[in-house]
Formats: sequence, C-alpha cells, structure tokens
Amino acid sequence: MRQIFILLLAFILIKCSNKIEDLEKFKLLPSVQKLEFSNDLSTLNFENIKFAYSVNDNELPIRFDFTNHIKNNTQSKSSIDYHINSNLDLNQEGYKLNILKNKISIEAKDQAGLFYAFITLDQLIEDSKDQNINLPIVNIIDYPLLEFRPIHIDIKHHLEKKSYYFSLIDDLAKQKINGIIVEFEDKLKYELRPEVASPDALPIEWWLELSEYANSRNIKINPLVQGLGHASFILKHKKNKHLRDVSNSDWAFNPLNPETYDLQFDLYLDAIKATPFGKYLHIGGDEVHLLKREGKSELELNLIWLNKVCQFAEKHNRIPIFWDDMPLKHAGVYSSMFDSEISKEKVDEIWEKNELSLLRFIEMFPKNAIYMRWNYQKSDTYGNQKAMDWYTNNNLKVMGATAGQTRWTLMPQNQSNIPQINAFALSSIERNLEGLLLTLWDDDSPHFELYKRGISAFAEYTWSGNKKSIDDFKEVYRHRTYGSEFSNNEFAFIDKLEKPVSLWLNMLLNEKARRAEISKEENPLETFIIDLPDLENKGMWSEKYLNKIKNAKASLVISKEIEETINKIIAKSPKNKYTLEVYKQVNELVKFSSNIIVELEKLDLSEETELNEILNFQNKFNTLRKKFEEVYSKTRILEKPNSYILDQDHHNHPANQSKNFDWQFFSEIYLLEKIEKKFKKM
Repeated sequence: MRQIFILLLAFILIKCSNKIEDLEKFKLLPSVQKLEFSNDLSTLNFENIKFAYSVNDNELPIRFDFTNHIKNNTQSKSSIDYHINSNLDLNQEGYKLNILKNKISIEAKDQAGLFYAFITLDQLIEDSKDQNINLPIVNIIDYPLLEFRPIHIDIKHHLEKKSYYFSLIDDLAKQKINGIIVEFEDKLKYELRPEVASPDALPIEWWLELSEYANSRNIKINPLVQGLGHASFILKHKKNKHLRDVSNSDWAFNPLNPETYDLQFDLYLDAIKATPFGKYLHIGGDEVHLLKREGKSELELNLIWLNKVCQFAEKHNRIPIFWDDMPLKHAGVYSSMFDSEISKEKVDEIWEKNELSLLRFIEMFPKNAIYMRWNYQKSDTYGNQKAMDWYTNNNLKVMGATAGQTRWTLMPQNQSNIPQINAFALSSIERNLEGLLLTLWDDDSPHFELYKRGISAFAEYTWSGNKKSIDDFKEVYRHRTYGSEFSNNEFAFIDKLEKPVSLWLNMLLNEKARRAEISKEENPLETFIIDLPDLENKGMWSEKYLNKIKNAKASLVISKEIEETINKIIAKSPKNKYTLEVYKQVNELVKFSSNIIVELEKLDLSEETELNEILNFQNKFNTLRKKFEEVYSKTRILEKPNSYILDQDHHNHPANQSKNFDWQFFSEIYLLEKIEKKFKKM
C-alpha cells in the first residue's frame, strides 16, 4: 500500500512539474500587466473553442490566426463570454481575460480593448496548440501604459508592393501598435498639386482603402508632409523653384512668401483627405537653416512658419506635430541633449545662459502643437529630459520620437536600437507624454522586414513598460516570430550579423571614403575604391590592407555561423520564413565583399599569377545580385520610374542616388569594374 502511495505521489509530482514547464512556454508579446497562472489546464483547446457570446450584443472584433474561426452563438453553446464595460477601472484599450476550467470570460474597457483581448487569446491558443495541451487556467489584466504608440513609415525613396502594407498593418495590430505616421513625400498622387507627385505615386482612393483597413484594426494612419525644410521633393520641380529660400537649393521654402503656404496647404489638404481617421498632421519643420530676412532671426522665421501651419491644422481639426530641433538649436541648447558625458551642472549652465532666447519668443510657440522631441541615440541624457520638461513647464505638449532605423545601411544596428527604444519608452511613460513615435527612416533603405524586431521592442516597452529585460524580450521575439522551438540563444543570429554588416559598409573603399558618397564622386574608381595588387610588387597590397584582410577573414567566420543558424531554422519550416530569407541575402552580400578581399590577398601573395578566380567574381556577383533582387522584390518595388526626377540629395541618401537598384551595390560594381580594367587585358 505504501509503495502504491509513493508511486501515485510521484506521478502527481511529475504531472504537476510538466504543467509548470508547459506554462513557462507561454510567452506573450507585448507583455501583459498582470498574469496569474493557476498551474492547471482548462478543458478548452483550439478544436473546441468555436463560439462566443456577448452579454450586451457587442460584435466580435476582427480576429487573426487562431481565433478567426470563432463565431457568435447562444450563451449555452459558447466557450467565450465577452462584453464591453466602459466603466471598467482600466486605461483605454484595457481588458480582463479569464480562462476558467471550461469557459473564457472577456471584459473590455472599449472596442479596442476587446480587439486586444482576442489578440492575447490568439497567442495563448497558439502556444497551447504548439505544446499539444489545453489552454491554461489564467487570469489576465492588461492595458497600455502609453496612450499613442505609432510607427513611422517613410516612403520617400521607394514603395513596397500594395499587398505588403495590408499584411504589415495586420502584423502591427497583433502587437498592439495603434498608429502610423506615414511620410508621404511624393508617393501620394496629389490632386491639388499634381506636379509634386511621383509617377508611381498611389492615388488618394488607395490610401483611403488602407486607412479604413487600419482603422478597423485600431490603427490610425496620420500624414507627415515635410514643410519648411526637407522640401526637395517639392522644390526640385521647375514650377516651384521660385519658392526656394536659396535659389540654387531645393531644400527649404522661403517662409515669408505667401505662395509658400498656398502650396503647402494644398498638399496638407490632400494628405488629410487620404487619411480620414487620423487625429494628427505632422508638418515636419526639422533640419532647416534659413536666410535672415527683413531683420528677423532664424528662430523667429521658423516660428512665423510654424504659427501659420498650426493655424491651418486647427482649422481642419488636426493636431499639428512639429519636429522640435530648430528652435532648440537656434536658442543654443540643442547640443546638450545628445552629449552623455556632459555633467548635469554644465547642462543647467547652458540652459541658464540660453533659455532667454526661447522665452523671448515663448508667446509665438503655438499652444495647439505637439513638439516632437526626437532623440535616437541619447534619449536618457539629462539634457534631453530637461528639454522635455521645459515644454511641459511652459504648458506646451511634448511627444517623443525614438528610432528603429536611422542611417544604418543594409540593416539596423545597435541591437535594432532596442536599448534606446527601451529608454525613451520608459521616460515617456514616466513623464506621461502624449505618446512616442518609432521612426523608421528610408535614407539608407534597408528592407522593411529587418525593422520588425525593433518594432516589436517598441510594442513591448510602450505597452507594458519595463516588464522584460532586453535579453528576455529577444527570446520572446524569436518565440513569437519564428516559433516556440527557436526561442533560445542558439538561434540568436541577428545581433551576430551586425559585425559583418558594419565591416562590409566600407570594406571595398579607401580609408576616408564613405559608401553613401560614392555616386557624387567624378572618378570613384580612383578616389573611392581600394587599390588592386601590383603583380610586379608582391606583398605590398597585403601589407597596405592588413586590417581589411583581418576584418574580412573574421567577418567570414561569423557569417558562416549565421548561415548555419538561418539554414537550421528554415529547414524546420518556421513562421515568417520570408524574414529569414531577407536576412540570408544580407549575409550573402557581406560575404561577397569579404571573399573578394581574401581572394585579392591570395593573388597578391601567390608566386604564380592566376587571374581566373578574381575575374570570375563578376559572374559570382551577377548571380548574387539576381538572387538578392529576387528575394527583396517579393515585397519591395526596386526601381523608380524612368521619368522620376532625383533631387539634390543634400544628406547623401544612398537610396536617392540611382533610379534602379544599383545604389545598393555601388562599391561592388565599381570594384569589379576596376578589376576588369586592370586585369582583363593581362
């Protein structure tokens, strides 16, 4: 009898242990505010959750992968009871989700909360299905800590295929992102000013369709039409050149010319028409230096423009958002926001000295505007925090802007900028800001799939605060993105890829050359591209480029590990296989540049001159580029129309330097041309 009791107890302990282990495999993204497991399983699973019932006749929200089959039915036949209770003591978009022994109960603050409750349920069902177990008995209370959580879609240099934007919105909705600020530039087919629209611009009717699709998923699309500065897409056209602040520059408008506002307001009107559910109008206003006119300072000229466009926004029931850097720069307090080494006392001294320049014009700062304090690398500095506090102390509204992509070429760096995303999200929550924007700049134009880890981190930290460390977040990201079996560090290849990509950037260039500037050089083969081995002086080339050779060999070792990891994941038929294919092409491109450096070393050191291998790199590149473009073009439009007018490219944006996809490969193209010129005739 005693032995039977011991065996029974052991069985119970093993069973309980398995349940605890199973429960640890439930990983939600973003994290919920309160989660209580009971260490027991319900009778419910993917197969038997078919019907839901609303006690107050609310409609089911849009649902995704594992809940989209659920339909409304009578209470007696339903596994889910749900309703909206506007008096629920939670933030907007909040909900309570309880999984009981044989029932699921959902109570939501509003329609958005109901939508998000089903998203969380969808993740729980997926994880239980993966483990082949029933849903756990669980109590969840959840709500966002930051009200407005938009991402930035920058389409100035290229468009994705239309279907991609719809699938992207589904991805964002599943992560509880609730806004998009789309930087139209010339990709909106403006009706009032048709000359501004690119030949491939999308019509207002299409943007309306996308806006409606997003709105039904609790995502409000808001327009960003650059103004005052960043106006090359407008002022490059002959018809508008008379509005330039400087006649030979397409960068900025003259803020004292009344026609400036006629043009800008027409563009705003079309942008508002294309985004009818939007609450905001982002008016730009950053990185612009103006000619001093009529005795007015640059700060005063900026504020004259800002007041006029803010009055327009208010008239059309939009809240204007303004990049805030120029007033702060003109007042002399800007640099302190980006210097992490400067002392608190020094920052206070800078503000004490220069704040009067701001206060002198404080009455000109529009009260209906939101001042977007952008800081992509140093958001947690005392100077940046002080700037945000200055706005609130002067009864001005402030919103933050962090970044998932800035001027990184080929793929985002700095762990997808997660540390800075985390820091700015937490300070925004602490200061109860209006929201936080995740900028995703297209200047160097990596594939959008490579932004998605940064987007997920933004979703995590703006919704739930500091629930997860960065390493824990990455584990959950792999779990939700590729599948539960890929969550551990064995499959953590993205951070590893940063080093080869950073080495690749200028691998084929001379010491002071930069990839983003190649196309502007009259003779790039001689001034930008590395020298080739002198076959009459063996060894000199290898001595000169010793560091490049070391870096190339080290990069190839890392790339081999990455390739093996990606192939291992792909072989197991993961989710989001396409994202992996894009990363794989990034790895192949960086391998190419390293391999050619290694082969040039062999040529330089070999006693026998054999050129076939080095000349064959042209064929290898052709094959690589064909595959690279094949993968990228599944979602991305790679070429601009032949009639497209490139602007003056003031900030050296690689994606603005050719109409076709050559800009992605300029270093490789020019090096191979140099090789052919030198060695083909030998």
